[in-house]
Amino acid sequence: MSMLKTQKATRSLAEAGFTLIELLIVMSVMLILMTLAVPQLLKLRKQANETSAIQSVRTIGQAELQYNSAYPANGFSCSIATLGGQPNAGAPSAQAAQLIDAALTTGQKAGYTFAIVGCSKVTVNNQDMYTSYTITAVPQSIGKTGDRGFCSDENNTIRFDPAGGTSCTQPIQ
Repeated sequence: MSMLKTQKATRSLAEAGFTLIELLIVMSVMLILMTLAVPQLLKLRKQANETSAIQSVRTIGQAELQYNSAYPANGFSCSIATLGGQPNAGAPSAQAAQLIDAALTTGQKAGYTFAIVGCSKVTVNNQDMYTSYTITAVPQSIGKTGDRGFCSDENNTIRFDPAGGTSCTQPIQ
C-alpha cells in the first residue's frame, strides 16, 4: 500500500511542473512580445526627450526676456550659466540671474545639449550689450536620445532641424 502511495505522489509531482516544451513556448512568446515592445519603448523615450527639449528651449527663451527686462544695460545673456545660479547664493545679479533651474544651467538635460550661440554685441557707453542670440538644443546621440535639433531666437519662435543639427528651418507645429 505504501508503494502505491509513493507512486501516486511521484506521479502528481511530475504532473505539477512544466515540461521543457511548455517553457520553451512561453519563452518564445515572451521573446516575440519583447521584439515588438522594445522599439516602441525607445521611440517613446525619444519623443519624451524631444518634448522636454522643446520645453527647455521655451524656458531659456522666457528667461532671456526676463533677463533683458531686469538688466537692460546688458541686453540679453549669451550664456546659459548666467541665466542660472543658486538661489541660496545671495540676490540675483547680471552674472547669476537665477531665472532657470540650476540643472538646466549645465547645458545637458534629457539627452539634449543646450547652448546660447550667435550673440550679436554692440558697445554702448563703453559697455557691451547683446542684442540678439540663438538657443540651440541638439541630441547627444542622434537616433538614440532624439532625432531633431531645435533652435529659437529673440523672437521666441521655435524651429527644428530634422537632421538633428542646428540648421533649424521648419517651425514646430
